[in-house]
Amino acid sequence: MGQNSTTPLRLAIAGLGAIGMTVARCVDAGRIEGMTLTAVSARNLDKAKARIADFASPPDVVPLDTLCGNADVIVECIPAAHFMAVARPAIESGRIFMPLSVGMLLGHMELIDLARESGGQIIVPTGALIGLDAVRAAASGGIRSVKLTTRKPPAGLKDAPYIRENGISLDGLSEPKLLFSGTAREAARGFPANLNVAAALALAGAGPDDTQVDIWADPGVTRNIQSVAVTSDSADFTMSIENIPSDENSRTGKITAHSVVAALQRLTQPLVVGS
Repeated sequence: MGQNSTTPLRLAIAGLGAIGMTVARCVDAGRIEGMTLTAVSARNLDKAKARIADFASPPDVVPLDTLCGNADVIVECIPAAHFMAVARPAIESGRIFMPLSVGMLLGHMELIDLARESGGQIIVPTGALIGLDAVRAAASGGIRSVKLTTRKPPAGLKDAPYIRENGISLDGLSEPKLLFSGTAREAARGFPANLNVAAALALAGAGPDDTQVDIWADPGVTRNIQSVAVTSDSADFTMSIENIPSDENSRTGKITAHSVVAALQRLTQPLVVGS
């Protein structure tokens, strides 16, 4: 799917939370050259209409499963339970699909084959992580090990399925507590709203079953901290990023929305830097 000076790419956004609204406002303000916001959706359509009422060019507000009829590119940033209502129609229609619920891809890898058949494309933004280009480059030469260590304030982890299912209490923590140690596949399943970074790292590198993840609840931190250590045939490296939590959702780093904006800009810009 291409883009030219007379035909801007049409963007649709599923979900108008902390990420979706930031991206929507950026596009409405003209910050992504060659792209227009044509449609948005959310679980509550009336609330979605109210949120975009002050836009310079308010987009259509439509049901989730009809977004692909209004756009060339669909950004998904809704609760994981609604992922497939957006993903399958978009990919079947040969659209560019940009998911934020990346962990859901690990349980629906058939979507990759579907994109191959339909001519669609799945583009995963870097999100709240760092250096996926380096991980991807290392993977092309052979990765020996990848480990992600996540540290978050306890409040940002308490509603995760893994915490509820195992009866873990995070109240009154006075020191860091290791909550989970396992594979990226297991982490994405147990912490679907928190560990999309683990899924993205796994897809870029060694795969979901060979990417190790440690998750810490740390009362001594106020930011979401992600650290990655990689050993490979071409380079060994470590990376760390401290994400400032969104004002609207403490589980989401502010940089995630800006990562989506950067990924969208790559679709239309004449110069792209980074592999």
